[in-house]
This record gives sequence, C-alpha cells and structure tokens, in this order.
Amino acid sequence: MPRFGAGQTILVIDDDRDLLPSLVETIHAFSDFTVITADNGVTALERFFETRPDCVMVDVRMPGLDGYQLVRMLRGDAQTAAIPLIILTALAKDQNRFIGLASGADQYLVKPVRPRALMEAIRNALKSSQEERADRLSELAESEPPQSDDAKD
Repeated sequence: MPRFGAGQTILVIDDDRDLLPSLVETIHAFSDFTVITADNGVTALERFFETRPDCVMVDVRMPGLDGYQLVRMLRGDAQTAAIPLIILTALAKDQNRFIGLASGADQYLVKPVRPRALMEAIRNALKSSQEERADRLSELAESEPPQSDDAKD
C-alpha cells in the first residue's frame, strides 16, 4: 500500500543550507512525497511554476522575497490560491503567527519542529479547503492582532 504523499510533490523553501537537507530527509523518511527545494523566494516562485507542487512549505526570513510575501502572492492569484501553504520559521511570537496566518498560511510551525508535527502539519494543510481558509481569515480579521513586545509595559 502506498504511503502518505505518493504521487504528490512538496516545495520546501528555506535559506538555511544546513536545515534544508534535514527537512527533505524527514519528509522522505515519513512519506512518499517528491521534494523540490529552493533557498530563496524568487527561486521558489520559479520552481513553483515549473513543477506546480501539491504543497508549499516556506521559511519567513529570506533574502529578497520573504515567506510572508510569497504566501500573499500565491494566495492572491486565482490559479494558485488553493495551494496548501505552511510557514516554518524561527519567529515564535504570537504577532508573527498572526501575520503568517493572516497572510494566508494553512499552518504555522516554529523551528525546531519535531518530525511528527511537521508531517501532521503537511497532512492538515493538504486537507484544508477553500471554505476553511476563508473561515480562518474571517476569524483573524475579526480578532485583535497581538501586540508587539515593544507596545507592552
């Protein structure tokens, strides 16, 4: 019986050249995804349109086009709006999570991430429907954004 991800492709984008191979190895160990990589947002867009992956996992802090911008670009185009998107970042503050989810990410993970949590996030992102995305964005729009640490006493 085929494992999770058989016949599917995931694009993993991270400028950390030490972490990227580890992410690929983890995904291969727990699934049958074909993994495509990019180390910056511009290359990621090129790879995205070359391969049309089934899911995208992106870091936030990258040179040039950052992860938030990439997520907003993909969500803003009718041809790519339905792609499952996961942010994987070292930015752990509530405000960062809010921005990531408000940008349109289906899942927001903080590094370092356990393999099981990584694979669960991929599964959940792949299961997210357009309606669930719209509901999540509506809830975020109605909620109070978290204050930055600079604004707290």
